[in-house]
Amino acid sequence: MLVSSPTMLNDPAEIKAEIVRLAKEFSRLSHGANRPGYEKTPDNVKKPKFVAGQTTVPYAGRVFDEDEVAAAISSTLDFWLTLGKEGEGFEAELAKFIGVKNSIVCNSGSSANLLAVSALSSHKLGNRRVKVGDEIITVAAGFPTTVAPIVQNGFVPVFIDNDPVTLNARVDQMEEAYVEGKTKAVIFAHTLGNPFNLSAVVEFCKKHHLWLIEDNCDALGCKYDDKYTGTFGDLSTQSFYPPHHLTLGEGGAVNVVESLKFKSIIESFRDWGRDCWCASGKDNTCGKRFDWKLGELPKGYDHKFTYSHFGYNLKPLDIQAAIGRVQIHKLPQFIQARIDNWEYLRNGLRDLEEFFDFMLPTHATGWSPNGFTWDNSGHKTVCSWFGFMIRVKPTAPFSKFEFAHHLDDHKIMNRMLFGGNLMRQPVFVQLKKDRPDAVRVVGDLKGADTIMTEALFIGTYPGLTREMLDYVIDAIHKFCRKK
Repeated sequence: MLVSSPTMLNDPAEIKAEIVRLAKEFSRLSHGANRPGYEKTPDNVKKPKFVAGQTTVPYAGRVFDEDEVAAAISSTLDFWLTLGKEGEGFEAELAKFIGVKNSIVCNSGSSANLLAVSALSSHKLGNRRVKVGDEIITVAAGFPTTVAPIVQNGFVPVFIDNDPVTLNARVDQMEEAYVEGKTKAVIFAHTLGNPFNLSAVVEFCKKHHLWLIEDNCDALGCKYDDKYTGTFGDLSTQSFYPPHHLTLGEGGAVNVVESLKFKSIIESFRDWGRDCWCASGKDNTCGKRFDWKLGELPKGYDHKFTYSHFGYNLKPLDIQAAIGRVQIHKLPQFIQARIDNWEYLRNGLRDLEEFFDFMLPTHATGWSPNGFTWDNSGHKTVCSWFGFMIRVKPTAPFSKFEFAHHLDDHKIMNRMLFGGNLMRQPVFVQLKKDRPDAVRVVGDLKGADTIMTEALFIGTYPGLTREMLDYVIDAIHKFCRKK
């Protein structure tokens, strides 16, 4: 195919348009494996054929098409690079989608958790600030960077157990974990896209006047009582690493649900700890750049170099935000694909309940091909599933690890529930030796141990095709029939 050479063009806008057009054509020919699994492949797209037993079935991955590539190329050609107009646009669009006051983009979901927890230490929160030695209630089984910022800030994580059915925190242990005058906050994750019991947790936090952080990294698009998760606490966090519901390659965000005072605090921690809220390339947004008298600095000291927190530099690139702005418009389809893929797997494996226990949404009491049954609490959840969790029953003629090896041997990617019981991880074993008072545990954490020894998950992400899901279902059946 003949194309115009950019060197034959004189207008920069025309050259840019031609480069972007060629980039889109390149993507259609090169990135077919990354397109949505529910998509009817366009005629001008080259998509590799799935070969059962030879092609890997991912548990997760990037799902994109030529539009994201075009956005990245266009932003790169502008060469602003650091966070700018695309970042501002993405933050506004994400906040609108979720339904929060502000979203503050950063370089990872782990950084988002660090920023959210660190924000609670700010002196700007007055007598509600969390101080070194104060306690934050969290849950034992999950991803380590939900908990690490608690320790990194000098706070004390208090672990309660997980329910092996929902994978979420056992909210009946919260009162036992609470210590008046010491407990200052709660941070739980909506595990694998299953909202935790928000009704109970919000009531508990209100009763004891505690901060609530929702780790929403695995749960973008989940709903609790028809309201998006990430909107119930004071702050919530997102991850945009490739396995997540949308991707910027790397990236994350902190959502400020209601209180606007958190916006400047989180931006300060993200941007070196400085007080100034000027965006990159702007110098005097407040109109008083040289008129402030802060700390023990001389009056008029440049506000751009005034610091109120021990901060970091956790900003992403504007190129990443440009990709995110395309991805966010695909979120409704991505969310529905995760729901549909979970249901397809559950229906396909429904005859294997003698071997496996399957995850249930919070407040659900059972599943049938007709849908979930619900408890009498009046609360319901809609799960934008991050994965399909399978627990191998203790009575099964095989172990979780034998099952995992089988899946691996058949090129079906699988994962444990991240760190399992975190108290058994080397880093926490060592912490307990070095500083016994640095962590506190409620109960015996049997649920977290059960998840660690019995559970794994496979994919539900939007890149999976029905052909892949049928292969997964068949491979699991063949494994069980051999035992």
